[in-house]
Amino acid sequence: MTEEIAVIPGDGIGREVVPAAREVLETVEPGFEFVEAEAGDGVKEATGEALPDETRELAASADATLFGAAGETAADVILPLRRAVDSYANVRPVRAYPGVDAPNPETDLVFVRENTEGVYAGHEAEVAPGVTTLTRVVTESASEEIARYAFEYAAERELPVTIAHKANVMAETDGLFLETARRVGADFDVPHDDALMDALAMHLVQRPEDYEVVLCPNLAGDVLSDLAAGLVGGLGLLPSANVGEERGLFEPVHGTAPDIAGEGVANPTAAMLSAAMLLESLDHDAAGERVRSAVQATLASGPRTPDLGGDATTAAVTDAVVGRL
Repeated sequence: MTEEIAVIPGDGIGREVVPAAREVLETVEPGFEFVEAEAGDGVKEATGEALPDETRELAASADATLFGAAGETAADVILPLRRAVDSYANVRPVRAYPGVDAPNPETDLVFVRENTEGVYAGHEAEVAPGVTTLTRVVTESASEEIARYAFEYAAERELPVTIAHKANVMAETDGLFLETARRVGADFDVPHDDALMDALAMHLVQRPEDYEVVLCPNLAGDVLSDLAAGLVGGLGLLPSANVGEERGLFEPVHGTAPDIAGEGVANPTAAMLSAAMLLESLDHDAAGERVRSAVQATLASGPRTPDLGGDATTAAVTDAVVGRL
């Protein structure tokens, strides 16, 4: 049966790196059916909606979705798209690659981030002039679901888990997250510990090699993974998968990069590695590994885009990866 891939470039450099990733997918899996749709600032300006109903419905029905980035309308695009695929886990591998000038070349870990609750899914309100509130919701059921995913992920790869939290201050919300994660961890033969997220930020900078799988609440996972990106050469190298029970949404961690959008020099690495994760989610493991190997070989020997110290265009890097495939 033909598998349908929703392709949503979005805004800024998303419109440059997503076509590059699509070309990679077309090279390794020519049987995919690609369906393009719009989301973000551009379509809102044209139609009044940042995420048209047909785009959301496509993501909800396609076998997988490849997404680029959204600009000012990000909150109106990314969160609803993640809900459309029923995503509960955001998986962000962070790895240093040979050939890339990384501040810490020993970095190789993955963040497993809760994707449905916390402050990003909370309700903000102005309760009086100059006074605002934010309601944060954490449930045992969602905490258990993400913890079980993280421990299963770690068990398959024989890796330890670190649970990030701030339960010493947020005793009820992060306390519930930590307590639930510990309870789930007891069901697995997986070494695990926990760390206060602020102290963990420091330790990640000092000794990232001490960590393998980091289980995080929503906001902490976003912040800590971006921090770790600085250890390997930048956000242009970080892919991500928003995992649901039946389908997923795959996107580079970086944003729209308006300072370079349209210049043809955006780094397509993160989008291509996201495509590799997409392939593996559909059980095309060999194809996913081929993509990852071709990207790594290109990072090692070039060409490289300016953010990695080179002078290559997006098209040149794409041609090199496709050529290796």
